[in-house]
Amino acid sequence: MRKVHNKILSIVGNVITVRAKGVTYEELAQVKTSYGVSLAQVIKLEGDIVSLQVFSGSRGISTNDEVRFLGHPMRVSFSPNMVGRIFDGSGQPRDKGPSLAENLIEISGPSVNPAKRIIPQRIVRTNIPMIDVFNSLVVSQKLPIFSVSGEPYNELLARIALQAEVDMIILGGIGLKYDQYMFFKDTLDAGGALGRSIFFVHTAADPIVEGLMVPDLSLAVAEKFALSGKDVLVLLTDMTNFSDALKEIAITMEQVPSNRGYPGDLYSQLAARYEKAVDFQGAGSITVLAVTTMPGDDVTHPVPDNTGYITEGQFYLKGGRIEPFGSLSRLKQQVNDKTRKDHRAIMDGMIQLYAQYKETEEKRAMGFRMSNWDKKLLKYGELFESQMMDLSVNIALESALDKGWEILAQCFKAQETSFKSDLIEEFWPKDITAETENKHA
Repeated sequence: MRKVHNKILSIVGNVITVRAKGVTYEELAQVKTSYGVSLAQVIKLEGDIVSLQVFSGSRGISTNDEVRFLGHPMRVSFSPNMVGRIFDGSGQPRDKGPSLAENLIEISGPSVNPAKRIIPQRIVRTNIPMIDVFNSLVVSQKLPIFSVSGEPYNELLARIALQAEVDMIILGGIGLKYDQYMFFKDTLDAGGALGRSIFFVHTAADPIVEGLMVPDLSLAVAEKFALSGKDVLVLLTDMTNFSDALKEIAITMEQVPSNRGYPGDLYSQLAARYEKAVDFQGAGSITVLAVTTMPGDDVTHPVPDNTGYITEGQFYLKGGRIEPFGSLSRLKQQVNDKTRKDHRAIMDGMIQLYAQYKETEEKRAMGFRMSNWDKKLLKYGELFESQMMDLSVNIALESALDKGWEILAQCFKAQETSFKSDLIEEFWPKDITAETENKHA
């Protein structure tokens, strides 16, 4: 039985301070008040002075209330019975289902030994052309979705959750509005994906410290399922809310602020979560896709700036579409040669032509005369945006590659492109080519 401390030294915001020995960082404690028992977590150790963040807030706590340390950090139940369930940021059921208390595992464990990792080499198919064709998501990759408020990033995550070819989806929501939480629940339920999903949801009305634990809960459970042979996709939204929670607690603790008030260990805090992405030798995998909203569309903001140094590229969501120039998957070369032999050619060739289209658009806006080539580029750009970039497009990778050839054939003659002759011979649509060439003639 751990010692009970009945003298709280100070109460500042939702942080209480007691004098105790033999306590560890992130250890849990119970605070017994006249209103009941509240859970708290150690967030700072300075000699024998221990600071704890109270989950439910410090309202109703007095300096003579009891604090009992539990001797372990936050734990969560791991069980196949979790699948299809929705939990809050402390691991308790949010769906009014039964509590799970068996097989408790600790969260916030270390990252996997690099010697036990496999080099990423398998694609995660999503049926979204701007991902599958142009910036393939790879098993065990860690990628952020850079966005601004108002963009459909949660809608994008929901589509990926419905369509990604993985065994399990674990969704971690941090600071979600209630309607956003219900959107995920209703969308995945209607699409039949709730049966392979686990939710850890922290809403804006919940205690802030629970938001900090959502990524750790999600990744700890994902790791156990991955070790049992499952390919798990972890979706987090959004990591800027997570970082803001770190900032708020750092301010409460009177820590010396770093860039824009964020704590100096922001990079380490983010890296500790993203580095959980792994493909295990002889087992399953964890792939992490996390939304990072950028205040004022500022990519130099501390959260996206630090994130960019940790992750392997990013999806840049702008204007309701995944932008081809701002997005990058640094691991796509690992899988492009394993899909279809025209994959890399279509990826490179179509983006080059789209870049020319954007230049032609600028020329047209400035009143320059349009050449025949310019007119072809303008037609191409419109087709590319509507049939490839639009997030409503839902087709398999091979169908998207075929669609790419069709768009090219509707706008150009085969010899006007830079594709190799053997690829043109095999993949160029013959019927569309003849029709286009006659029209051009």
